[in-house]
Amino acid sequence: MRLNWGRGSLYAGNGRALHPELLECAGPEPADRNLRDIARINRWFGGHDSLLRIMKDLVDPSEPFSLLDVGAGSGDMGRCILRHFRNAKVVSLDHRAFHLRGAASPRVVADAFHLPFPKQAFDFVLCSSVLHHLPDCEVVEMIGSLRHLARRALLLLDLERHSLAYRFLPMTRRIFGWSPLTLHDGPVSVASAFRLEELVSLARAAGSNAVVARKHRPWFRVSVVVPAGPAGVMGQEMAPVFQACRE
Repeated sequence: MRLNWGRGSLYAGNGRALHPELLECAGPEPADRNLRDIARINRWFGGHDSLLRIMKDLVDPSEPFSLLDVGAGSGDMGRCILRHFRNAKVVSLDHRAFHLRGAASPRVVADAFHLPFPKQAFDFVLCSSVLHHLPDCEVVEMIGSLRHLARRALLLLDLERHSLAYRFLPMTRRIFGWSPLTLHDGPVSVASAFRLEELVSLARAAGSNAVVARKHRPWFRVSVVVPAGPAGVMGQEMAPVFQACRE
């Protein structure tokens, strides 16, 4: 698939446009290079900063907690958690074993729709840059399923669909030396990503009427924190503060 960066490109300002991404079928060498690029993007352009902003509102730096990182890939988001929260325990999960070679242990290879964990197995479940791969109906299904694995909250962190974000990787290709796979999948991901109100709507369709929703600028990231529900700690103690907001 070739992308047209100008008029007639895959970017759809008024709605999500889902197209296949090459990482899903890439071999180990191009996949490794792409995953390293993704880690650089998260480190330099807001993925880690957005995650830490969310977590610092939820836990103290020394507080012990467990977190399941769904779609962990190389595990850079989980490693970010471990660097900043010394008593955290992270389980890294992905559907392709060789993606996880650099991720934090324990590592689990599984389909995110058929996870081998009981309800409320973790304090937090993180779903970062995963949902944009899915059509809306499957996004709702996954949010509903993952929410039941969390005792405290499900953390949804994803890309924001925006024309500037769509053009960022091709505009900076010579500066940062992005791989061909990254240059393909990055804009495809943005075209299939969310506006904040869309992700909030999908979380509500999955059964959560109370959420904290944020735009993370200038990084073009969006997040929605979904409390675990009546049986969970956050559902009992913090539900009144979960209202949609923007930054």
